[in-house]
Amino acid sequence: MTEEIIIAGFGGQGVLSMGKILAYSGIMQDKEVSWMPSYGPEMRGGTANVTVILSDERISSPYLKMYDTAIILNQQSMDKFEKSVKPDGVLLYDPNGISHHPTRKDIKIYQIEGMKLAAEMGNKKIFNMVVLGAFLKIKPVIKLENVTDGLKKSLSERYHHLIPLNKEAIIKGLGSVSVYNVEEQAFHI
Repeated sequence: MTEEIIIAGFGGQGVLSMGKILAYSGIMQDKEVSWMPSYGPEMRGGTANVTVILSDERISSPYLKMYDTAIILNQQSMDKFEKSVKPDGVLLYDPNGISHHPTRKDIKIYQIEGMKLAAEMGNKKIFNMVVLGAFLKIKPVIKLENVTDGLKKSLSERYHHLIPLNKEAIIKGLGSVSVYNVEEQAFHI
């Protein structure tokens, strides 16, 4: 099994940390892992993306042009990466701030109202964990207990008290993802 993922959005949305947590979680599950971030000099507010590869075999290169899964968190990233999803691949996105929804019919498309759900949970900073939960519902490539271990590894110890909240956000995402029909009909899975 090899899963090649691009996570893309604005700096400050937790894009890089979501990738880092996914990578550490893969290590906890004895996977071969690659984590390659990319961001502009402006960071917060600018665009950021990270490529994560999880595999049972050695990873020959972290550089990819096509992905099994794209997790998209803003319009600029949708414009750039929708076309980079492999046929039969997955595109997961938060519709908040998206004006041009995906149009491809050769991929599976899902929505998660991550920002809305995080706000309802009282902490917008857990947005990325809601989205991570949605991804793990669609593609359960990492076990939840390994994600908890990944959180412990990737968060500095002074933030470990937030791990239960992050876990709650992941569980919220697991139960809140919807299939997106290109004809603009969404229904719950």
